[in-house]
Amino acid sequence: MPRKKVTEVSGNGGMKRKRGGGRKKDQDFSSDDEFDDFEQENTKKPGKPASKAGLQPVTVADDVKEKIVSVSGTRGAGQLAFWSRRFHNAPLGFFFLFFPQKLELPKVKGQLLIFGATNWDLIGRKEVPKQQAAYRNLGQNLWGPHRYGCLSDVQVSCVVSGPCAAHSLIITTEGKLWSWGRNEKGQLGHGDTKRLEAPKLVEALVEEVVVSAACGRNHTLALTENGTVYSFGENKLGQLGQGNQTDAVLSPATIQYNGQPLVKVSCGAEFSMVVDCKGNLYSFGCPEYGQLGHNSDGKFIARAQRIEFDCELIPRRVAIFIERTKDGQVLPVPNVVARDVACGANHTLVLDSQKRVFSWGFGGYGRLGHTEQKDEMVPRLVKLFDFPGRGASQIYCGYQCSFAVSEMGGLFFWGVTNTSRESTMYPKAVQDLCGWKIRSLACGKSSIIIAADDSTISWGPSPTFGELVGCPIFVRSITVFVFVVPHLIFTLKVNRSNGFMSQQINVVLQLGSLLTNTPYLCLFK
Repeated sequence: MPRKKVTEVSGNGGMKRKRGGGRKKDQDFSSDDEFDDFEQENTKKPGKPASKAGLQPVTVADDVKEKIVSVSGTRGAGQLAFWSRRFHNAPLGFFFLFFPQKLELPKVKGQLLIFGATNWDLIGRKEVPKQQAAYRNLGQNLWGPHRYGCLSDVQVSCVVSGPCAAHSLIITTEGKLWSWGRNEKGQLGHGDTKRLEAPKLVEALVEEVVVSAACGRNHTLALTENGTVYSFGENKLGQLGQGNQTDAVLSPATIQYNGQPLVKVSCGAEFSMVVDCKGNLYSFGCPEYGQLGHNSDGKFIARAQRIEFDCELIPRRVAIFIERTKDGQVLPVPNVVARDVACGANHTLVLDSQKRVFSWGFGGYGRLGHTEQKDEMVPRLVKLFDFPGRGASQIYCGYQCSFAVSEMGGLFFWGVTNTSRESTMYPKAVQDLCGWKIRSLACGKSSIIIAADDSTISWGPSPTFGELVGCPIFVRSITVFVFVVPHLIFTLKVNRSNGFMSQQINVVLQLGSLLTNTPYLCLFK
């Protein structure tokens, strides 16, 4: 790929579920004495957790008529969506500052484009469930960008999905939440379990101004401008934070939390994370693999040959952050103020005010970045980003991998996107993107898409289903890179020997024409 010039509220409940697979061997966390002493001293009832979402400006080139401002992707076959905007010198993204004011939406607007798999009940599965048989043949693979006809007059400010999810959300410039996709547990928030092929306004939140949201496997969190979080969808493991365990909550309800306003939300497969305006981190849901960060995986033997989990039913503060020395000594890390949080299927990353990155949860395939596959029960410092000038500015999680953008602009990756390949056990720079300014990134189960400078870049192992924006299906031995620049679309292929071959697509596309003049299929007018 051509390079650019480098210029405490707590509560517990029992989970009735057999332990799933995913690890060949169980590993139990054992703490040494000094860690136990530190835990006792620092596990206190949380102070009442107030802030405003500040925004980071991004300059747009004058000759670019329209560009991609954010991307989002989901699980399995991995449909990827992004939205574009016409020329606006407007700030992008969230950074939370300590002001006692209401949260704000990013001051951008555009139209939603979607491509990839849209058979929501089949995504990430081999077969459609029997109860969803009526939808077996609904949905298709979209091999190019498409627009929804029902959104022709809707200005989109934010698009949301997740690496574990098969449903999607958009937030309009007016702070209204729309949802569509899989809905077996009511995760769309419409009061039913009917699958939706096109976006629909969540009527229960029409009186609220939603500024952010997050999607788990079968549940959803929505954050309002006042710092209140609504949750809906599956709640068998307490992942909705409503103080109980139920099969499903079909309509939005507030989480059971009475602290200071919340400013960030993120969802794993069956757990949730929230951050308050003072930088305190809270977690709730399934504690398997230690993914809640409370120094326990919560498992206990309920009866013969049955393991259950002690779930957190309401938000509980994550009080302990550590680092490990080379000889295994555990040292506490004080004064951690969380600024951002990102969740994979069973792991979490946190970015703090000192630009340090912490990770914990399931350690398989090196997704935690600690050079080992051991599960971490509490947040552990990722040492690469703990040096002057090497801090992180952005963090992202895929299904089994992690990303961070350094303060110098470099993109780092660890984990795996293809389990048949070698894992990356610690953060490594993505050299092919050296010099690109990363503005937004999304990762499904295997495919990745990035908005960088004025371009959109995507790659991932085959088979693909259109989520790479125009790539054909290649054999499994090839990884495909696609990037869109203001004038051309290229593909880069990585062969078995890791050599690169650049090939221009036969039809040369102007980006401005691609986004404004192409007669996209309008879905569900």
